[in-house]
Amino acid sequence: MRTFSLLKGLPVIDFKSGTKLGEVSDVSVSHEGKVEGLLLKKGKLFKKTYLIKVENIHSYQADEVLIDSQDVIEPITTPPDFTFEHREPLNGRMMYSQDGEELGLLQDVYFLEELGTIVGYELTDGFFSDITEGKRVVQPVAPPAIRNDAIIVNVENQVNEVSIDVNMPQLPE
Repeated sequence: MRTFSLLKGLPVIDFKSGTKLGEVSDVSVSHEGKVEGLLLKKGKLFKKTYLIKVENIHSYQADEVLIDSQDVIEPITTPPDFTFEHREPLNGRMMYSQDGEELGLLQDVYFLEELGTIVGYELTDGFFSDITEGKRVVQPVAPPAIRNDAIIVNVENQVNEVSIDVNMPQLPE
């Protein structure tokens, strides 16, 4: 399982030649809420964006993404349905349960690398709430309904608290 925030900015390496081909800039997400592939920024002066489909990724490492060859890099002919940060961004959209309960703003996604299935959504209620209460992760039981300004997800009332590590200086007593 991987989060988008851990992938963003990682170099994409041709497994056979060891050549760096570019960097992960975003993820492509379908209307059904499935990660279709990684968006790759490639180029020196004028960077262009390409797609690497999930099934064409050899492996995900801690500090790089490996593909079998640069032949699996596809030019983007039609824009993705959604991305996490760029076109039709999901980041920052309000998430609601199917019952209409406001869950929080989407901050990150957890997905199974091999399948592209999103298995969790990291939510925030804002910086101060994250510090005092922690971030929450919701685990959907069905694909989400992605709308213009919101994401509706069936979570069957399972909201998990995730603590965050904030190194705040201790005030003198």
